[in-house]
Amino acid sequence: MGRAWSRADVLDWLMQQSRLRRDLLIGIDFSPSLPFVPDHGYFPGWDTAPRTGRELWRFVDDICAGDAHFAANSFVDHTEASRYFRRSHGRRGDRFAGTTGAYRRVEQRCRDGGYGPAQSCFNLVGAAQVGKSSLTGMRILNRLDCAIPLWPFDEVADTGPAIVEIYTTVAARAAKVRGGSKIRNAPELDRALWQLGTHPHQPLARYDDHSTDAVLTAAWLRHVAAEPSLWSPPDMTDQIRCTEGWTFGIL
Repeated sequence: MGRAWSRADVLDWLMQQSRLRRDLLIGIDFSPSLPFVPDHGYFPGWDTAPRTGRELWRFVDDICAGDAHFAANSFVDHTEASRYFRRSHGRRGDRFAGTTGAYRRVEQRCRDGGYGPAQSCFNLVGAAQVGKSSLTGMRILNRLDCAIPLWPFDEVADTGPAIVEIYTTVAARAAKVRGGSKIRNAPELDRALWQLGTHPHQPLARYDDHSTDAVLTAAWLRHVAAEPSLWSPPDMTDQIRCTEGWTFGIL
């Protein structure tokens, strides 16, 4: 927790875990896909666009092949792709959906079910936007190339590592974090960890919300990993499973 990791570092670490084959549940805090419209795909009106999650990752990575550090600037600036995004300086593509952008089914479930104000990945503006990190994350997933199963796109074995999409607010709620979902000091973090049956933490180099989110969500994943209902959310259809994916912990 004491150093900054590059995206390449993250990919290297994931590949190492795939070789070690330890029992490990890894949370990724980005969307591994985009909203999928039945019969129209991720980008309605774009005939050559992909039709499954893995095809989407390869599609984004191929377009961004010249972008260093797994950036995705070439995708959001692409002549066709840019039509679906809201970008900086008020630029909104002519196919950007509504006023906020299209949502995946699980994102809409978050909003309707009181989990939190999930954002559309097609919105690239503002502090709460998640689109840029999701597109860069898709490039990493493509390079990972099935070395570790990603739920629910892949079947997860009883042993070995697996990856799930996380929403840190879910972990904070489960730990009864007071005053919202952010923790910025050691006593508050230990109180939250106690709620999840976890011993006090080892001191961190810094207590910003990114670091404490990581520790708390890791503890939550360990606490709930064996809960069968979380692996079979009722609204996740077979089509959603292979196109949009799902956020672990959202029911």
